[in-house]
Amino acid sequence: MQLRYAFRVYPDAGQRIALARAFGCARVVFNDAVRAREDARRSGLPFPTAAALSRKLITEAKRTAERSWLGEVSAVVLQQALRDAEAAYRTFFASLKGTRKGPKVGAPRFKSRKDAGQSVRFTANARWCITGSGRLSLPKIGAVKVKWSRTLPSTPSSVTVIKDAAGRYFASFVIVTDPAADQASMPATDHTIGIDLGLTHFAVLSHGTKIDSPRFLRRAERKLKKAQRELSRKQKGSKNRDKARLKVARAHTKVADARREFHHQLSTKLISENQGIAVEDLSVAGLARTRLAKSVHDAGWSSFVGMLTYKAKRYGRALIMIGRFEPTSQTCSTCGQPEEQVKTSSTRPARPARRGRRPHVTVPGLPGLEPLQRLPQGPDDLVPQLGRLEELDLRQQREVLQGR
Repeated sequence: MQLRYAFRVYPDAGQRIALARAFGCARVVFNDAVRAREDARRSGLPFPTAAALSRKLITEAKRTAERSWLGEVSAVVLQQALRDAEAAYRTFFASLKGTRKGPKVGAPRFKSRKDAGQSVRFTANARWCITGSGRLSLPKIGAVKVKWSRTLPSTPSSVTVIKDAAGRYFASFVIVTDPAADQASMPATDHTIGIDLGLTHFAVLSHGTKIDSPRFLRRAERKLKKAQRELSRKQKGSKNRDKARLKVARAHTKVADARREFHHQLSTKLISENQGIAVEDLSVAGLARTRLAKSVHDAGWSSFVGMLTYKAKRYGRALIMIGRFEPTSQTCSTCGQPEEQVKTSSTRPARPARRGRRPHVTVPGLPGLEPLQRLPQGPDDLVPQLGRLEELDLRQQREVLQGR
């Protein structure tokens, strides 16, 4: 399977200028492709092909005085910008036809130099390489210093240089892994586990282990508010505002990195220790529209489940997604029958009653019944109370036994 390995890179002053030039040229070619398509749509003409756009926006544009500076960057970077525009339109049309899963996406928009992230991609045709000293040699940019946190399992097919909102640079390598080697590195086990995601505890495992929610955003909220207030007081367009914006971006980046590291460590631990994992398919988009939106986004359930999904596929584990409408909380964990059938069945042997959530239960509207000081803990505990319940119908008896 294809994976991305990202490493932090540290370009010097000259390399940062060259990367900024490459970001700008790729952005201009992308915007020209979007503009050409929009002009054709308004004129009622067929969309220009990729070959026609490449010839007009790159080859011929380099010969003009207005676009001569496109020759200062690698041609592969410009070709990949055209490919990104084509992929964006394919995704848009697939979303219109309904063949694409997920939410609807809009038409491609123009990129701006003020966007949060900038990126350029180099394929094998660009003749980039990793030098013997461990630097990343990029065409018309130079040998960039890389902080290698781990070794690459195979030869990468492409590299994407990314600049994020905090001003950091990353090199993202596309790697094709060997399935046999991946599964051999993580031997099979006979353990299975179920995961219940929540907010009070990030996850409650089926064997009773509770994993506390780190709440990275809540813990850093005071620092984020202070940085955001400082940003709002700076004059727009000033250098002090740019410095304050970077401070806010770095604070958010620190929270996102800590959350991502927590998800990676927990998902890797669960995948390595269990052969089968069951997790509920939560409606995160729906929960994010409630008053718990900040806590839901802070937990990052979708990111965690996504990591479990690709790691289970990579290492040969079984991941079972439980439907969000499956009544798991209304099903007996012992016999698998719905709770209503279990409570009204006369053939099933008695089982311990479910413990209530309140230590003191009152039954309003039922005269002659004083409040129960505690809920029954088992079948033997019900015997002294059966005489008091004889005059009630079946529904009222059930409500009393359930602690309503």
